[in-house]
Amino acid sequence: MAEPIETAVETPAEADRRAVKERSELEIRWRQARNPPPPVLRAVLANLGVATVGGLLLVAYDWLAPRGGIPGGDQRTLAVIIYAAIVIIAGSVLTYLWVELPTGASGEKRRSGWAALLGLFAAFPILYLALVAIFQLVRPALG
Repeated sequence: MAEPIETAVETPAEADRRAVKERSELEIRWRQARNPPPPVLRAVLANLGVATVGGLLLVAYDWLAPRGGIPGGDQRTLAVIIYAAIVIIAGSVLTYLWVELPTGASGEKRRSGWAALLGLFAAFPILYLALVAIFQLVRPALG
C-alpha cells in the first residue's frame, strides 16, 4: 500500500490564523473600555447617577452653610459623611435591582447578593472621584 502524500495546501482557517496580528496592550485595554460587561457598566452608571445628584446637593450645602443660608449651623463634615454613606448604600441597592443573573430558558428573573457587592466595589472609586471633583474643581470655581 502506498502512503498518502502530504500536500502543502493551506486551509482557509490556517491562512486566517496566520494573518491575525497580535494586539498591543493599549489596543486590548481600549477594546475592553469600548465593550464593558453590562453588569459592570450598570454598576458604574448607578453609582455615578447617585454621586452626581448627591454631589450637586453637597455643593449647594457647602456653598450656603458658611453664608448662614442654612439653619442649624455649619455641619459640612457630617454632610460629607452622609453623602458618602448614601452613595455607597444607594449605589449598591440600585445595582442589586438593576443587575440580574442570566435567566436561561425559563425567563425567571433572579437576583443575587453578588450584584450588590459589585455595586459596593464600584461605589468606592466613583465616590472618591466625585469628592475630588466637588472639593478640588467645583468648590474653588464657585469661590
